[in-house]
Amino acid sequence: MKTILLVEDNEVIKKGLDYLFMQNDFLLLTASTLERAKEYIKNKKFDLLLLDVTLPDGDGFSFYQNRKEEIQVPVIFLTAKDLEDDIIRGLELGAADYIVKPFRNRELILRINNALKNKVEEKKRMLVKDIEVNLESMQVFRLGREIPFTMLEYKLFLLMVENAGRVVTRESILDKIWDFSGNDVNDNTLTVYIKRIREKLGRDDVIKTIKGIGYRVDKE
Repeated sequence: MKTILLVEDNEVIKKGLDYLFMQNDFLLLTASTLERAKEYIKNKKFDLLLLDVTLPDGDGFSFYQNRKEEIQVPVIFLTAKDLEDDIIRGLELGAADYIVKPFRNRELILRINNALKNKVEEKKRMLVKDIEVNLESMQVFRLGREIPFTMLEYKLFLLMVENAGRVVTRESILDKIWDFSGNDVNDNTLTVYIKRIREKLGRDDVIKTIKGIGYRVDKE
């Protein structure tokens, strides 16, 4: 059973959705304020966030923007605002969808199921520029052609892709090589590994060197 966190201060909507979700095999968690939502995000596991834009202690847009790293589930904005700028802003922030009140129950359930389905598909593969990492087959492709990585090269590249946008330190990579292979690798050998991965990728702008610290992969 999937769990949905609803951040909404309208009691009528909350009660209606509680019944609707129960009928569709969803477990519902509710928060009337953003402060309460913070506690849920920190301490509870859930599969999707339904987030109202206008709440007593702030707006959902800013809340989501400031906590995107913590919220690793699909987000659907649920709001009475139907202005095009608001809809575009929500989607540009990375939301899975944007639903305007009043909404139809069947439409809401359909959009929730689509968002959950897309999240599952997203987990099966990861994209970086024109490079795809297939998590099921443990293969890497560029423009549809497989890149012949060794298993260690694949795991090192995947480590950086999974942390896209963040710097992965050389020390943490060296620790992971030990975890992956059971072999101790020095700093110079790591440099050789990274060089080899870059050469196989066929482009130098995927793995960026952060001098004196480590490496970073950017999705865009």
